[in-house]
Order: sequence, then structure tokens, then C-alpha cells
Amino acid sequence: MSEAYDAPGGHDRTGQAEAFDAIGSAYDVAFPHKSGQLAAGRRLAEELPAGSRILDVGCGTGLPTARQLADAGHSVLGVDLSAGMLDLARVNVPPPMAEFRRVDLADLRPSGEGPGAVGQFDGIACFFALLMLPRKEIPSALRLLRSLLRPGGLLSLSMVEADLDDAAIPFLGHTIRVSGYLRDELRQVVRDAGFDIAHEESYSYAPARIDAPPEHQLFLHCRRG
Repeated sequence: MSEAYDAPGGHDRTGQAEAFDAIGSAYDVAFPHKSGQLAAGRRLAEELPAGSRILDVGCGTGLPTARQLADAGHSVLGVDLSAGMLDLARVNVPPPMAEFRRVDLADLRPSGEGPGAVGQFDGIACFFALLMLPRKEIPSALRLLRSLLRPGGLLSLSMVEADLDDAAIPFLGHTIRVSGYLRDELRQVVRDAGFDIAHEESYSYAPARIDAPPEHQLFLHCRRG
């Protein structure tokens, strides 16, 4: 069993991590195309200077984002709470292409000691990671990500558009808890956290597996204000 991780406020994400440990490579089978994520990753890679330092939050299997950013010549650190996902990421994007650490988003820090002390970055990719948090934690998570960005740094963020708060849903044979916003509210939460939204895209996405429901994906390209 995975060790328990308690975020500030006492929210235990052990069950989330264990679900994704079990899902493993089935995630990439169920979500094979990821056109929106690829487009967002390409935009981030192209808008940053060559060799920029980028954090991939909720990196999962490393595909496609960590691999895409590393292939573009950037220095990539991927973090995730699922040990199983990180094992796959280290195969898909082997060192020295990228570094991967098992860290809860809530434990990331720009300085200090321990695996959560990650420094600062020119860019951050945070694709669907905030879905795993209850709404009360999302504003502070965004402010934390802002603290990890250098002045003028870029955040590429995605969420599934949904009016949900810490709701239990079936996902690839497991139960996970997810949150979401409708797009106007998401924009406001992101701006309130200190980001300027430079560009926005949306995609209707139908997973390859019938037990994963269709979703409407929102991608926001932001700059630290």
C-alpha cells in the first residue's frame, strides 16, 4: 500500500494515488490522442527560450508532455503522487532526458530541503492535475504554482469543464474524486491567483474506452502577473 499523503488542511490523497498506481498504462490506452494537451505543450515549448526549466505537475506516465518538452530541448522535472505512474515515466522519458520525483503538489516549495524543494521554473505544465483537488484547495495550489515561477514565467493549465467539487466518479475501473469549474469561474480563479490569461482553447474529447465518459477540456495559457 502507498504511504498516506496529507495535504495542508488534512486532505488525504492516498486513495487517488493508489487508483492511478493500479490504472498504470491503461490511462494512455484509454486516452490515446491528447490533441489538446499536445497543442498546449507545443505552445509552451515554443514560447520559452531554448533550454528553459519546466515543471510538469501530475506528469503521469510522462506521455505526452514530459517527453514532448524534453524533445524540444528543455530541462524537465516531472512530479506525481503515483509511484506506478512515475515508474512508467522513467521508462518513457529516461534520464538524462528528464527527472521525476514522487511529490504531492501541496508539498512543492521554491526553496528549502527535501524532495518538494524544487526551485523555480521558467514554465509549468499542469494538465488535469488540479482536477484531483477539492475546490477549497485549488486557489492555494494555483498560488503555490505561481510562487514556483520566475517573474514573467508561463503556466499552461488544463481542466475538464464541469460543475463538480470533490465528487466520486468511476474512472477506468476505479473510483477517483474530482473537481471542476465552468469556464467563467475557472478564469476568475486563475486570475485571482495572480495570472494573466493570454490564450484559451477548448476541446471536446471522447476517450477510446467506453467506460470513460466524454469530456470538455479547457486549456489556459497564462503568464505570472
